[in-house]
Amino acid sequence: MARPVDPIGSRREARESALAILYAAESRDVSLLEVLADQTVAPGDYAVDLVEGLAGVIDEVDVLIDRFAEGWRTDRMPAVDRALLRLAVYELSYRSDVPTSAVLAEVVELAGDYSTERSARFVNGVVSGIAEEVRPSEADPA
Repeated sequence: MARPVDPIGSRREARESALAILYAAESRDVSLLEVLADQTVAPGDYAVDLVEGLAGVIDEVDVLIDRFAEGWRTDRMPAVDRALLRLAVYELSYRSDVPTSAVLAEVVELAGDYSTERSARFVNGVVSGIAEEVRPSEADPA
């Protein structure tokens, strides 16, 4: 039976699934693709796209994050914040079908749900700066 399509809800769930996979890979010190392959319940298509896409460009994404995370390097960040930043930067840099405003809103909301209030502000600042560089025509001046 086909699942109903809810682009907003399914993208949110996909981001949460991808976040869990990134966190699990790091905590187990294994590759993203290994954790993805080991899922007992297959994540949705968008979560798979995020994880597989990020796996191929994670070093480039980290370099970009390091440039914008003043006073922080990705290897020194809390694991959840690092995973959230990686997902958001991947979407901004490689998924032009996702609006900048959606990436920003989701990463801040996920940081609030899974990390701290300070993390939400930090993640918002880093992702906003990167958005201005990688998507200057969509940057929100507010």
